[in-house]
Amino acid sequence: MNWLDGIIGFFSPERGARREAWRQSLQEMRNYDAGDYSRGNANWRVINQSAEFTDRYSRDNVRARARDLERNSDMMNSVIGAYTRNVIGGGYTLQPKTESDTLNDTLQTAWKKWCKKQNCDVTGTQSFTQMMRMCVQRKKIDGGILIVKRYTKDGFIPFKLQTFEVDELDDSQMLPKKKSNKVVGGIEMNEYNKPIGYWIRQYSIDGMALSQPVWVDAKDVIFLYTKRRPSQVREMSDMSPTITRIRDANEFMVAVSVKERIAACLSVFIKKVLPTTGIGRAGAPPAPHESYQGKSITPGMIKELNAGDEIQVVNPTGQATDAASYIKLQQRLVGAGQGISYEATSRDMSESNYSSTRQGIIEDEMTYAAEKELLMEVMDEVYETFVISMWLAGLIDAKDFWENKDKYFEHAWVAAPKKWIDPQKEANANKIALNTGQKTFKQIAAEQGRDWKEQIDEMAEVLEYAKEKGIDLGGVIFDQTASELYEDEEDKKADLADEGAGEQTGEEGESGTGEAEGESQTDDEGTDG
Repeated sequence: MNWLDGIIGFFSPERGARREAWRQSLQEMRNYDAGDYSRGNANWRVINQSAEFTDRYSRDNVRARARDLERNSDMMNSVIGAYTRNVIGGGYTLQPKTESDTLNDTLQTAWKKWCKKQNCDVTGTQSFTQMMRMCVQRKKIDGGILIVKRYTKDGFIPFKLQTFEVDELDDSQMLPKKKSNKVVGGIEMNEYNKPIGYWIRQYSIDGMALSQPVWVDAKDVIFLYTKRRPSQVREMSDMSPTITRIRDANEFMVAVSVKERIAACLSVFIKKVLPTTGIGRAGAPPAPHESYQGKSITPGMIKELNAGDEIQVVNPTGQATDAASYIKLQQRLVGAGQGISYEATSRDMSESNYSSTRQGIIEDEMTYAAEKELLMEVMDEVYETFVISMWLAGLIDAKDFWENKDKYFEHAWVAAPKKWIDPQKEANANKIALNTGQKTFKQIAAEQGRDWKEQIDEMAEVLEYAKEKGIDLGGVIFDQTASELYEDEEDKKADLADEGAGEQTGEEGESGTGEAEGESQTDDEGTDG
């Protein structure tokens, strides 16, 4: 309020109040409700900072709390399990796409062999699929994971992987390896904030950190994490928006469990009406009295109480009828905070039908697609390094490899198939999509986690074997009769039969003409004679 409003308010409080009301109304129209500091937002005071400055002081604490919930919370593990099942599931199958089928077979066979734990993991404890599954889990809980390429002398080829937790990035490292660079959070970056190297803490056998960290070149490190802001340098746990809600649900369930345990216990108190020393004059003999100290109630017991004693049962009031609805709401909010449906985390399908479940799966797949994209980038880089190692080891013959590396890197990943909700509806939908040209057989095979060429070869092999055994499988597989399925072969047989009949007729005609000529010649000779 300025001096003019003070004077007006002094002489005319009504006009002063009206001016102040209009001024406040004008101020509200000029601002966002989310940005004011009115009564509802009085305690909500925040400031804008860079992503790294904001995350730096909370990163370790959030990660530790997420790991604690991973160990002790079923709701946390329901979210992690949903992501693990849908992002990597049963793993991915490699399909090399080079121009040579022979080279494709060689690479695919070698990749299967390399993916075994003794060939791909420096510790020899995890296969490649198991390592990728662990990466998905650590990214959701810790926020990220480091995958380092190691070039060793043992194994199928001189190339293996080593994983590090994000804790092992040395936050205390300040001096860069190159003077013009800078180190933030254990990551050395150039002037464009591009990672140049990573400073990894070294630990002794008992877990104590050694003094000097090791610098690892960025070209040998794959840092799997989600970058949400341009100024973000390191990871932040993906579960951070929902950690507090999960813990609230856990604490609520602990309180409900204690309450229900107490309610399930039967306790009694003895209410004494008459004194234990008798009634009347002090000289009167006391009534018979029995102590209840240390007594308990057992099923079927018959017990006589002292005169005037009364039993009162302890029955705690209140029930946990609202616990189910509260936990359901909490789990729905947790799923929403992670971008997936309530059904995906709770596995509760009691309130859904086929259409709603199908729609939920489609929406969830869009959320999982972002995580799959990050995982695919990791696997692509690993596969490209694998191909280079194969060439360096002399296991593939490619004279123009370095000049045309990209054509040797061509490949595709086929995800493991998922079970159908309603196989009949899904099969009919695929059939209609195939007949109308909306999908190709190659796409449908990929959705089922199959190689379309292998699938065609298998079908041809089955049909050929059944044909040799005299069994018609055309109606079973393709809904066709044997004549329709092998129409071309029947036509060929008919053509061959017609050609054979024509040749036979021609031969008979020639032989008949010869005989007639012979007979005519004989007759002529007889006449001459």
